[in-house]
Amino acid sequence: MSFYAATDLAVLEELGRRLRRRRLDRNLSQRDVAEQAGLDRTTVVALELHGRASLMTLVQVLRVLGALDELESFLPALGPSPLELARRAGKARRRASRPRAPRDDDDKEGT
Repeated sequence: MSFYAATDLAVLEELGRRLRRRRLDRNLSQRDVAEQAGLDRTTVVALELHGRASLMTLVQVLRVLGALDELESFLPALGPSPLELARRAGKARRRASRPRAPRDDDDKEGT
C-alpha cells in the first residue's frame, strides 16, 4: 500500500487491519488484548475497524502484541546531525611533525 497516495482515513484503516492480523497471528481475542492492555474491548474493536485511538492506546496494544520494538523502525532515534559530527571531529591532521626540543624556559620552571 502506498501510504502517500492513500487518504488519512485509509491509512488508519490499514493500520487497524495490520493490528488485527498481528493479534490473530498471536492467537489472541479482542477481549484478551483489551484485558492485558487495561482497555475496554470496544476500544480494541474501534482501533481494528477504524484505526482510531490515542497514542497511549496504540502503545498499550503494541506492548500486548509484542510489537512495541517496531516503533524503533517506524521512528528511529536521531543521532547527532552531520554538522554536529563535523564540529566534534575537529581538524584532521594533514602531516606529521618532529618532536619539539625542550626550551630553556621549560627546564627552569620544573626546578
